[in-house]
Amino acid sequence: MARKPRIEFGGAVYHVINRGNYRRNVFEAAGAAEAFERTLFEACEQSEWLLHAYTIMRNHYHLALETPRANLGQGIHWMTSTFCTRFNRFRKENGHLFQGRHRAILIEPGLSLARVVNYIHLNPVRAHILPVAGLHQYPWCSFRRFLAPTRPAFLVCSDWMADLGLTDSPSGWKEYRAHLEHLAADPVARRTQGFDAFDSGWAIGSESWRQDVARDHRVHLAELAARGAHESGLRLLRWSQALDALLAETGRSKAEASRAPKAAPWKVQLASEMRRLTGASIPWIAHQLCMGAPGSVRVYLSRLASSKN
Repeated sequence: MARKPRIEFGGAVYHVINRGNYRRNVFEAAGAAEAFERTLFEACEQSEWLLHAYTIMRNHYHLALETPRANLGQGIHWMTSTFCTRFNRFRKENGHLFQGRHRAILIEPGLSLARVVNYIHLNPVRAHILPVAGLHQYPWCSFRRFLAPTRPAFLVCSDWMADLGLTDSPSGWKEYRAHLEHLAADPVARRTQGFDAFDSGWAIGSESWRQDVARDHRVHLAELAARGAHESGLRLLRWSQALDALLAETGRSKAEASRAPKAAPWKVQLASEMRRLTGASIPWIAHQLCMGAPGSVRVYLSRLASSKN
């Protein structure tokens, strides 16, 4: 089966994730985690990446990295193959270490990136390995590296700290730790920041930014769809774009839909067009056009279809 193409462009930021094959604890031994961290750093230097955050867990890793050049796939391939070769040579083993191709989710620069960084730094805490107060002791995490007297030039934090209203200073890091403690203790705050969705979909960010990326890279998204990518994020984005276009064509708006009666004829007609053109789900249409319960929308659509026969 042909591989799905990645969306790559200069300046792109990604949440990169991969897991051990069959959830194998690839990094359980300190030597393996250290070797992967060293290989990651080499990849950053060779590929000229900017690394905003990383955490290496027992059976997976998370990276928030920026590619000034469009070279994510090439760099990750080198990093993975180099680490696997070194690991297998040391262990005198063969075979794949990771469950498959890495997952790379685009991130909107700004607050979305800052929130993904929070998510990455809290992985050891959420896994109950240690509390936030001890996070500086977790050896395979950028949080500890940021607090060290020196750090690699490619390990950067000024942008996302500024978006959190903080500075790269002792007082700034003290405030950031307090911020992580608040998130660790408050599941509602984590959900509000989007933690539940940071491992899925194709992009993390505002709807307008996602639509801009989709428009600028529509060929890539078309290829993704043609090759069977069923990620809900892509599907919802296509539905949203189609609905915006239909609203514009009819001179309507979502604000008007929220004020109009649930069974307003123009809303029912619009729902019918959405179903015909995109196959959008009835619950999604009902929510977007403020048409009430999905069962009611099915009745409206059935009546409309009967009236045309």
